[in-house]
Amino acid sequence: MFLVTGATGQLGRSIVRQLRLQESPVRALVRLMSDYSELENRGAEIFIGELTRSRDIERAVQGVQYVISAHGGASEALNYRANIDLIDAAKEHGVQHFVFISVLGVDRGYEDALTFKAKWEVEKYLQASGLNYTILRPSGFASNLISLAKQFQRTGIYLLVGDPQSRSSIVSTDDLARIAIASPTTEAARNQIFAIGGPEILQRQAVPQIFGRIFNREPIVINPPLFVFDGLRTAIGMLNSGGKESLGTLRTLLANEFYITPEEVARIESVYGFKLEPLEQFLRRYASP
Repeated sequence: MFLVTGATGQLGRSIVRQLRLQESPVRALVRLMSDYSELENRGAEIFIGELTRSRDIERAVQGVQYVISAHGGASEALNYRANIDLIDAAKEHGVQHFVFISVLGVDRGYEDALTFKAKWEVEKYLQASGLNYTILRPSGFASNLISLAKQFQRTGIYLLVGDPQSRSSIVSTDDLARIAIASPTTEAARNQIFAIGGPEILQRQAVPQIFGRIFNREPIVINPPLFVFDGLRTAIGMLNSGGKESLGTLRTLLANEFYITPEEVARIESVYGFKLEPLEQFLRRYASP
């Protein structure tokens, strides 16, 4: 039995979908007000609870062999406290393997990015816990671009904040789910950390070009410099200091490069035994008309 947190998110849904296609038993931890009908229809066991409640986590972990922590959020309670409680409960109940979805660049010391700081502390806690683990550090999820692709389809406009030549290797969300699912039973993944990205290193300006090919229209790229975002963030901070802090992670993502090397691609493909999917192939499957 797998326990999947963040099961109604883009990654979580892909994980549950693939597990059920394999006819593997899976328990999906979901919030009462979330849309979990797809997961239920696929045969997942639905556990309604809150990750901010240690009692719910304790109950959700009972009777499972593998945990995949795929949830995210802007709050410290979700990114740090919930994962610490989840690790503690997993250890107490004899979970055999814990898969943690971290983030690429978590070890770079980005002080302004609260999500990065929280996940870095969780990584260290998990490694010291005594549990068998796999830590996956993905670059941006390809599924995050689907809504932008739909918007581009309507308008032909793409907003690109910051340096258009900044590089990334955006990972297919389905590939990341496949890797997460395979990790507990892949010997070479035990107690390992993997940087996860797509097989290509792309400049950010390549994304609207991909959209243009998919929808057969010339992209209109609006490219405000990063200082415009900084000005907006400062203005928000004057009204709400918490709002400024919550934008720190986004600013980090906009200001830095997040890609994996060809050697890291080769390592993933060797350990998990499949070829990583290019970004355009993923988007044509989910966003094409």
